Amino acid sequence: MTSVDRTFGKYLEEIMANIKLFALNGNYPLAEKVAASLNMELSPASVKHFADGEIQIDIDKSIRGADVYVIQSVSDPVNENFMELMIMVDALRRASAHLINVVIPYYGYARADRKARAREPITAKMIANMIEMDGVNRVITVDLHADQVQGFFDIPVDHLRALPLIAHYFIDNKITDNVVAIAPDHSGTKLARKLAEHLGAPLAIVDARPGEQNVGVIGDVAGKTAIIVDDMIDTATRIEESVIALQEAGAKDIYAIATHAVLSAGAATRLSKLPLQKIVVTDTINIPEEKCLPNMVQLSVGELIGNAIDRISKNESIHDLFED
Repeated sequence: MTSVDRTFGKYLEEIMANIKLFALNGNYPLAEKVAASLNMELSPASVKHFADGEIQIDIDKSIRGADVYVIQSVSDPVNENFMELMIMVDALRRASAHLINVVIPYYGYARADRKARAREPITAKMIANMIEMDGVNRVITVDLHADQVQGFFDIPVDHLRALPLIAHYFIDNKITDNVVAIAPDHSGTKLARKLAEHLGAPLAIVDARPGEQNVGVIGDVAGKTAIIVDDMIDTATRIEESVIALQEAGAKDIYAIATHAVLSAGAATRLSKLPLQKIVVTDTINIPEEKCLPNMVQLSVGELIGNAIDRISKNESIHDLFED
């Protein structure tokens, strides 16, 4: 090893030593996987909830001058987890952290990204404003509901993609022959097309129109393996409608995939009654044990986020992490 190599290696060690990872209650298991991918430990912090709902956070060790990454999914309970994040950022700023980076694997309120009706708030923009006003320097997130939410920020936003990870599950398990990617509605065509490109498969669309009971399928699915693609599974009603339509159109086997397993309003029960071969999701949201189904496969984005943190901290390009 040359002296230049030793100097550079020492430089990288100093950089990594200056990084602190913190996890809040939104998705602690994922934070542990991110830390493991970086060969680091989570920094100690105490998060307490008083009886009246107030939140108190104590950072147990000095982080003065450190580059801090806080991992928190803004998932159920959404408002509580968001306030945890805001209070943590305030604590870090007052403790003289050098840079505050928030990792939000699931960005709550992202669906409220425009005014669809009169006198309606654009909550996704309000959340972005609050994050910036709190003193955050960078946001890292995974599969926003709408790409334009990035534009609500005036700070760097690294928008990571989980679809290649999910696509590789099908490639690794040799589920690529006679496959068709299914968009559960017209707005989901872009995402389904990306999966189709990964698998070298055709595309079909479930034609569900508001106010109409008849749901049809645009495209040939007869005798094929259909993979329904969405960014999230919330109530699972779109999945249910899509499965019924695909069965009527003659699909052979049906899979459902999504990045975010929100699973609210009886979604797990609804999914358990559907003839799905597999439900493939990621761990951007920590799924309670009672909502984990026998045919559910959960892939981890821990290494993807860990790679992003590693490259950002070393001022390296993360371009290929965005590549499909």
